[in-house]
Amino acid sequence: MYSRNHALLAAVLGIPVAAAAPAQHSRILLWVYFVALGVGIDFDHFVIARLNRGDWTSLRRCLRDPSRIFADQASIFDHGDVWRDQRLLSHLLLGGALVAFLYPVSRYWAICTLASVYTHVLADLYSDGRTRDQYLAGAD
Repeated sequence: MYSRNHALLAAVLGIPVAAAAPAQHSRILLWVYFVALGVGIDFDHFVIARLNRGDWTSLRRCLRDPSRIFADQASIFDHGDVWRDQRLLSHLLLGGALVAFLYPVSRYWAICTLASVYTHVLADLYSDGRTRDQYLAGAD
């Protein structure tokens, strides 16, 4: 799923999560965090691509032409740079570690983190299911 779709989904679902925050938490800051995490967790794709390719080609593409990030995300990674199972596993590992880190500090922020990562992974799974045939044919 593309970042703009993750951002829209996180923005909408972040509203009730932030609105339900206890009074001592900044609702605006929680909402911004929910959206930023819902999109930003995808930065792990560059590390996965680096491990799979052996170089930073994908990251260099974005640094050379940042408009790709917003206008042409399909051109960032080549087929085989980031496998679906690697991407989802990485999201779950990072999200789980962040929840474990935040839980002793603030249970509500940990819950927001969990909700944001869960939403992201669920959206990815839904999108993956809808594009399975294209992906298997190498046209992802």
